[in-house]
Amino acid sequence: MEVYKRLVGELEEMGFSKAIATKAICSGNSSIEDAINWLVEHENDTADSEPQTPMKQAEVLVNVNIEESDGFHISEDIKLRAKELRNQAWKRKAELERKLERQREKERIRAGKELLEAKRMAEESERKRFLSQNKAEKDEERRARENIRQKLQQDKLERREMLGLPREAPVPVKVKPETAEPQITKKLEPVDPGLSPVKPAAVRDNMRECLRSIKRQNKDDNAKAMRAFKTLLIYVTNIFNNPDNDKLRKIRISNPLFQERVGKFEGIEFLELCGFERVDGGKFLLLPRENVDIGVLKSAAIELHNASTNPFFGLLSG
Repeated sequence: MEVYKRLVGELEEMGFSKAIATKAICSGNSSIEDAINWLVEHENDTADSEPQTPMKQAEVLVNVNIEESDGFHISEDIKLRAKELRNQAWKRKAELERKLERQREKERIRAGKELLEAKRMAEESERKRFLSQNKAEKDEERRARENIRQKLQQDKLERREMLGLPREAPVPVKVKPETAEPQITKKLEPVDPGLSPVKPAAVRDNMRECLRSIKRQNKDDNAKAMRAFKTLLIYVTNIFNNPDNDKLRKIRISNPLFQERVGKFEGIEFLELCGFERVDGGKFLLLPRENVDIGVLKSAAIELHNASTNPFFGLLSG
C-alpha cells in the first residue's frame, strides 16, 4: 500500500491528477517509468475505461473515485520527461546487456582455456603411458632374446661336451706381423672314450625328431606336449640315477597314465631309442641292465630338457 501511495504521489508532483495517477498505477505498472509510458500511450483514453487491475482495490488504497474524471491531457514537459526516462531505461538496459555479454565472453574464454588445458594434460598422460608401455615391451623383448641366447649357448656347450670337445673353443689372437711372436700352444690330450662316450649323431637326431613330432601333434595344446616331455624325462632320470633298479626299467604299455601322457604319441619310439625293448608279447617295455647306456640316457635327458625349456622348439621344423 505504501508503494502505491508513493508512486501516485510522484505522478501528482509531475502534474497528473490523483485519479489519473491512480489509474496508471492500478493498470499493472510497478515503476514510475512504466506508469509514465502507460499514460503517454493512453493519452486519449477516457477515465471510464476499465483498468487492468480491479478498481475497488485502487479505491481502497487511495480512496479516490476515478469515474468523476472525464479524461486527461499529457503536457509536452511530461512527454519530454517520459522520453528521458525511456532513454535512461534503454541506456541502462543496453549497459547491462553489454556487461552481461562481456561476462559471458570472459566465461567462454575461461571455459575454452580449461578445455585446452584438460586436452593437453590428457594428451601428455597418453604420451607418457605409450612411452612407458613401449619401454616395457622392449625390455620384455630384450629379456626374451637374452634367455634364448643363453639357452642356445648352453645347448652348444652341452653338444661340445657330448662330442668330447672342450666347452670353450680357443679364440685366436690377432697380432701385427712386425710384433708377432711364436705362440706356444698346449697340445690337447686324447679323451678317454670310456669317460666321455661319443654317440652317433643319428641317435640324437632321431630323439629330437620324436620330440618334434610330439610337439606338432599337440600344437594346439602346449600343456600336453610339456607333460609328455616331463614324463619321459622322469623315466630317463630315474634309470640314470638308479640303473640297477629293475622296477624303474620296466613299463606296462597298457597303463592308462602312460598311454594318456606318452603312449598315444611317439613316446614309445623315444624310449626304444634309449634302449627299451618290447617284451611279453608287446605288453611291456623293458630296458635290460646290460643295455643301460649312461651316455645315451644323458643325451636323451639333454634333448628332453631343451624341448621343455626352449619356447621355439619344433616351431621352425617342417
